[in-house]
Amino acid sequence: MLVAERYEQILRMVDEKGSIRVSELSRQFGVTEETIRRDLDQLEKANKLRRSHGGAVSLKQEKTESPYFEREIKNIHAKRKLAKEAVNYVEENDNIILDASSTAWYMAKELPDIPLTILTNSIKVAAELSDKGNIQVVSTGGLLSSRSLSFVGPLAERSLDEYHVDKAFLSCQGIHLKRGLSDSNELQAHLKQKIIEVADSVYLLVDHSKFGVQSFARIAGWKEIDKVITDAQAKAEDIQQLKEMQVNVQKLME
Repeated sequence: MLVAERYEQILRMVDEKGSIRVSELSRQFGVTEETIRRDLDQLEKANKLRRSHGGAVSLKQEKTESPYFEREIKNIHAKRKLAKEAVNYVEENDNIILDASSTAWYMAKELPDIPLTILTNSIKVAAELSDKGNIQVVSTGGLLSSRSLSFVGPLAERSLDEYHVDKAFLSCQGIHLKRGLSDSNELQAHLKQKIIEVADSVYLLVDHSKFGVQSFARIAGWKEIDKVITDAQAKAEDIQQLKEMQVNVQKLME
């Protein structure tokens, strides 16, 4: 098979599946994984796909991520209450991570100007904290996602390997009793996995609209989450089922 033909088939498979692993492509085409990595690197340079950890993501799938300005104005009241409650778990001199969710941005707005080190992949969060002189802000860097105004990709993931934090505060697009946490964008999901990995304690901030939703890319199971904070509109049966699974859940009052 000519290289150009392999490129064409790789693109077709990536677009059909949304994302694909290097190992799967290697088996499919009978070439080494190193050859496939070179193919994917060339296709990314041509802006045909986006490289991810261990594979590639379709640009069509990547565009399914909601633009930040849409997420920012959705369920504002609930997100603000979640953010205010989450701040209560931050202590002076903590090292924490805030992800690129709109809820984390609201949390950044609520944080007092006390000695903290905050690691984030969010441009919005970093900008919000820029005028709080006692807070040291560290950005992951990486590939800029214009839709989420955040850094993602292998460089952002590798940068997290250099750090350890006390607490991570994050959100996601869907939570499911059996499947756990998920996101529509694989690059975001991979980064959130890394955030969870480097934190001692993980706080999940989700409003009621996230319950029962399974998005494209899995992030983590419930055993990896130390506390779930949700709003007053979350259904009692959902909360009860999580508690029966030994998940620490806090439902806010109206």
